[in-house]
Amino acid sequence: MELELRHLRMLCTIADTMSLGRTATVLGCSQPAVSSQLKRIERYMGEDLFVRGTSGVTPTRFGVEVVVQAREVVALANAIGRRSTAGGRGTGRVLRVAATNTPILPGLLQRARAVLPLLTAQVSSVYSSAEIVGLLEEDKLDAAVAVDYPGRELRHSSAVVRRGIVTEPSFVAMPADHPASGQLDVPLLDLAGDAWFLTPDDGAGWPGVCYDAFRAAGFTPATVHEFLGDRDQLQRMIADGLGISVVQATCKPNPGVVVKPLAGTPLWCRYVLVWHSERVSGEVAETLFGAALSAYEELIARAPHFQSWAARHYRTPRT
Repeated sequence: MELELRHLRMLCTIADTMSLGRTATVLGCSQPAVSSQLKRIERYMGEDLFVRGTSGVTPTRFGVEVVVQAREVVALANAIGRRSTAGGRGTGRVLRVAATNTPILPGLLQRARAVLPLLTAQVSSVYSSAEIVGLLEEDKLDAAVAVDYPGRELRHSSAVVRRGIVTEPSFVAMPADHPASGQLDVPLLDLAGDAWFLTPDDGAGWPGVCYDAFRAAGFTPATVHEFLGDRDQLQRMIADGLGISVVQATCKPNPGVVVKPLAGTPLWCRYVLVWHSERVSGEVAETLFGAALSAYEELIARAPHFQSWAARHYRTPRT
């Protein structure tokens, strides 16, 4: 077989719906046809792309890579399809974009501009995800990258569309000479005596989810520093032994700092793309989403602590 655009669209739909049955409904075909086509694509690729389970399907590590690339190709194809009628690629207007505390934004903007060169972004930093939703609903923003947490999904009106980019485990950054720094996975209880750096309320469930994890582990931290500032400054304080901090999976540790997974993975965070349904076209939304996925994939590939964790927790595809 030869890989075609329809195959890539199907892979993207499977990843979005996490179900072969729902994919069949979206694409207007039968579930056996979707299953058969997926098996053919996997034979062509030489590896499994999705793990089948009783509750649906989830992508393998290789499947995530393929879907990210497929989204880029589909977004480009969508842009090409509109070029002759739109008089060019992009909307020719300013897109008001915001992002919370995430490293995804630079790569997202770079990739989106490559696909839609006429699209100009006006960028702002908004820490609170709840505030981001409010700005979208008040028509003061067009699109944004926000966060929420499993079981505490971001709330918004029908004027706002939300699409999950990725759900990642949270890690802990500690001094390189910390007693727990040599452990493969660090139990939260082993960190009960440490001071913690925590960012303030983000309107989406943080730091509540962190305190819930502390309580479940059987302790309340004696000292908490509320800190929202430069990441390098935070890491300098951690290296100096002033405390430890929950960090994103993409965090790159500075000298004197190590990043470790938490035993049992008690904390998860989800990046979400949100946009105003009437201000952002389907073409632009799809481009932003694919760009965000690609930007994240590039960042996470450079995080050895995550790769080590993933190798132990994610199924490795057959070769």
